[in-house]
Amino acid sequence: MEHSLTWLRVCGLDDIPALGARVLKRDGADDIALFRTGEDRVFALRDRCPHKGGALSQGIVAGDTVTCPLHGWNIALGSGQAQAPDVGCAHRFQVRVEHGDVWLALEGDG
Repeated sequence: MEHSLTWLRVCGLDDIPALGARVLKRDGADDIALFRTGEDRVFALRDRCPHKGGALSQGIVAGDTVTCPLHGWNIALGSGQAQAPDVGCAHRFQVRVEHGDVWLALEGDG
């Protein structure tokens, strides 16, 4: 089945703290954490560590990774992959920044 992407404006770039995160709450689905690096790059991951489900949005952003606050797993923001020696993956969402607005792609049936 083919999926189409729906792009939603979720916030302004300045609404996400540099080297921090903002949580997008969703009814009936896992929350999404939006992360902003020191270079103003924005990434979006499901707000659950693949290890024990810790809130990645509460972690520390350094470079292009976030460290889970529960057990110190480092998760690559670009892929959602846990860094070795840990193994696992947090679901990643496509995101783009245009004219200071942050847009998130959500899959829909199509």
